[in-house]
Amino acid sequence: MEHVSAVPVPQPRARTAGSAADSAPAPDSAGSRRSLAAGLLLGAAGATVVLLASGQVWAEGRAATGGGALPLTAEGQDVTGAPAALAIVGLAALVAVFAVRGAGRRLVAVLLALSGLGAALSAWAGATDSTALDEEAARTTGDAAATIEALTHTAWPYVTAAGGLLILVAGLLALRFGSRWPTMSGRYERDGTPRPRKAPRTAPDPDRPEELWKALDRGEDPTG
Repeated sequence: MEHVSAVPVPQPRARTAGSAADSAPAPDSAGSRRSLAAGLLLGAAGATVVLLASGQVWAEGRAATGGGALPLTAEGQDVTGAPAALAIVGLAALVAVFAVRGAGRRLVAVLLALSGLGAALSAWAGATDSTALDEEAARTTGDAAATIEALTHTAWPYVTAAGGLLILVAGLLALRFGSRWPTMSGRYERDGTPRPRKAPRTAPDPDRPEELWKALDRGEDPTG
């Protein structure tokens, strides 16, 4: 009976935990990119909404005059200038988040969140304010005791408040994930490594043909 030698069949190597981890995407990197995109989008969109909505009509009414009723309107910036000013602060803070790092980034993120909160609260408070229309009625009629009739408020103050909340969320994202975000000036900073020195310029070889021609052009004797 012949002896049959068993030839081992090569088996596929099992993937180690390290190789699997190397091939899988880093969750922190993906999460930081998503939070960065969300923070930029929410902050910019919120500031844009606040600035645009602040220029719309917030309140309408009529001022009683001797000849009848005079229609009057008040824009958001006439009611309160705080939301627009805080939106500009929020935009500046959103840009500054990428210019600083460490504790400075956290402070700027707090400023971004507070600017959004302040814009939302001031817009909400101005949604029922009639002071701007009263002042407009007194200025238009020349009567300090003029009153506003049929006072109505539009939805623009609440739109402005919603924009402020978007800025607030952007600030909270910067507080939570800002430490993983890149720095705007990082790519321009020097890493401390010495710059490579330029190769020293060597003296030209007088026996080269081009140097002989240059010497003849200068009126020199190249054979001297």
